[in-house]
Formats: sequence, structure tokens, C-alpha cells
Amino acid sequence: MPQPTPRILIAALLCMLVIALPAMAQTFQVLHSFTGAEGMQPTASLTPGGSGVFYGTASTGGEYDHGTVFKMTQHGSSWTLLPIYAFKSLYDGANPLSGVIIGHDGALYGTTIGFNDGQGTLFKLQPPPNLPASPLVPWQLTLLHTFTGINGDGDQPVYGPLITDQAGNIYGTTQYGGYYRFDGALWEASPGSGGWTETVLASFDLPTNGPLSGAVMDPAGNFYGTTADGEALFEVSPSGGGWTTTILHTFGGEGDGDRAYGTVVRDGTGNLYGATPSSYTGCGVVYELSPSGGSWTYQIIHTFACPGEGVYGELTLDAAGNLYGVRSSGGAHDDGQIFKMTPSNGSWTFTDLYDFNRGEGLFAYGAIVFDAQGNMYGTTESGGQYGHGIVWELTP
Repeated sequence: MPQPTPRILIAALLCMLVIALPAMAQTFQVLHSFTGAEGMQPTASLTPGGSGVFYGTASTGGEYDHGTVFKMTQHGSSWTLLPIYAFKSLYDGANPLSGVIIGHDGALYGTTIGFNDGQGTLFKLQPPPNLPASPLVPWQLTLLHTFTGINGDGDQPVYGPLITDQAGNIYGTTQYGGYYRFDGALWEASPGSGGWTETVLASFDLPTNGPLSGAVMDPAGNFYGTTADGEALFEVSPSGGGWTTTILHTFGGEGDGDRAYGTVVRDGTGNLYGATPSSYTGCGVVYELSPSGGSWTYQIIHTFACPGEGVYGELTLDAAGNLYGVRSSGGAHDDGQIFKMTPSNGSWTFTDLYDFNRGEGLFAYGAIVFDAQGNMYGTTESGGQYGHGIVWELTP
């Protein structure tokens, strides 16, 4: 993930009335500081695995210094983090920048970017068939696909997240590869009796090239996402046995967002929400894209205050329609911020939930996740006791 470069600009409130509220009374605690032995530099969000369990990835560190998949387990008021797999690079991939998902079979699925920014892999991770006597026994990894970047294949799946459908198919994007070699692809991996088959559904080209994050899928099978290089919001739709790519919005111009790194989230009525780390007249925006009569309406619903930057990853949407996110810099100490946005009568209220400081974590990128009690969890890429990142919890 690119390191943040604060800009000292004056941010304007655009398009809608947005009220910034002071930080609410919250309890923040560091659940784990990465030492490097179990991994370091977690860039992705956590994955809930049931009551008191989270799974996640560390992009580097671990036994072979190529990253890990880890499991966090709650024991009363404390948490234990153990690496369940350490990547070796030559045979299984390296540097998992995205998180994992839990498939219908209970296995974990994820991607790596590849050794020395190589082509990357798609993997499946399961516990050993016989329960080990020691929790330190690693899980078993199955390599489902190695991206080649040639013959139309994708190259370098970066920040995810992956998605899966009811049939167990898995979908994701790559930053490079595809038919045009350097502009990225949307792919599908399908299980079968002979193993897994990877198929490129769409190859991106200017001006929609370079998706750094994943995509979301609606009930009709359409995909939505962003491209950082092409600065666009796109839709990929099934059409006549093939797929059609449509540009829904191109970033640029006065007050608009810039560098669309994170993907979008979708609500129940089809509205799409996302954020950018920077903008042309400020320090990043939160935007909404709404379907209307066969077209789409784009509007900025918040512009972040400077100094600092906006959001590199994706937002989180709760059942009440509130949006949550993290900033990699900015906030009271310019070290990052956890925030909430609440819709009300056509406008949005921005609430600062917590401001990071350098004694805690730095550079928060991954999306926020919730437990059943409404507690929030996330990671930072660096900071913490050893400087290698943390897992944090924020309780109401």
C-alpha cells in the first residue's frame, strides 16, 4: 500500500450538509502487537470465524518472511494470536495483501501477490484432517491457481477482498494481466471434479485499467468496483454469453475524489458507497453512486478535513445504513482515525469515533468488522509495541 503523504489544504463541504462531531466515548485497546515471528504489516481486514474467533493475514514476516495467515481466539478478556500458515514463496506464493474469506465448505480462501511482485496465487487453507496435539501444527494449503499474466490471465491480485457465490465459485481482480497484459482482470475460479478452473471474465483497458481492490456482486450477477490507475467506477455485467464493462463514473475535476484504491460496498437498494484517500480540493472524499432510471447519480457525501488523507480501503455498512471506515492519517494527532457516517433526512453526519496516536497503531487500511455485541475490530500496518502493526478493538 502506498505510504500516506499528508496535504495541507482547506477542505470544503460539498454537495450535502455534513456535520463533524467530536469523538464519542469509546474504549480502545490493542489486542495484539505483531512481533514479526507470527507475521507483520497486516494490510487487510479481519474475517469473523464465529464467536470469539477472527482470521487474518500479515503481508510479511513469519517463519520464511513471506507473510502468514493467522487465527485469533478469545479467552475471557484476553486474545491469543497464532499463525496457522507461513508462506514459503517458491511453491505457495508470498505476501498476502488481502484478507481471507470462509467458503461454504468451511475452508479459508485467499490470494498472494507473489514473490518479488510475481504473478500471485489463489489458495485454499484447511486444518489438518486429524486434530493435532499442538495448536502450532500448521494448516494444510492447497494451491488452486497460479496467475501467469500471459495468454489473457491475470497478474498480481492485490488488496481484495474475494467474494463467493452460492455455488462455491470465487471471484476477484488482478492489478495487471488480462487480455491487454498490463491493465488488470476480473476472474472467476470454479470447483469441479478435476480440480479448480480459473476463467477471466473481463479484461480492463484504458480508461478502466488497474483495479487494486476487489469487486462486489449484486443478486443479478453484476460486478462493481474501482480502478486506481484508470480512476473509474465500473460495472461488469453478463451479456449474451460474454461480459460487458461499463464506466459508471470517472474521477476528476474540482472537488472530486482521486486515487480510487478501495472497492465499493452495496446496500439493499443498490446504492454503492466508497471513499478515496485524496481529492482535488481536499484530503479524500466519501461518495455515493445511486441507480436511477437506467443511469447512475454520483455525489460526494463527505470531504475529509486536512491535514491527512482519506480512506485507502473499503468502507463497512451496517444493517441500519451507517458507514464506518478508517483513515491512514489525519485526525487529532494526524496518525489516523476511526469514523462513522450516519444518514439523516438526505444528509450525513460525520462522527470521529477514535484518533490513533503513534504509541498505538499507524497506517490503518483494512475495513472495520463487527462482532455480535457491536464491538469494532481492525488492523494497522505498522505501529504497536514492536512497530510491525496491531490488531485493535473499539467497544461502545
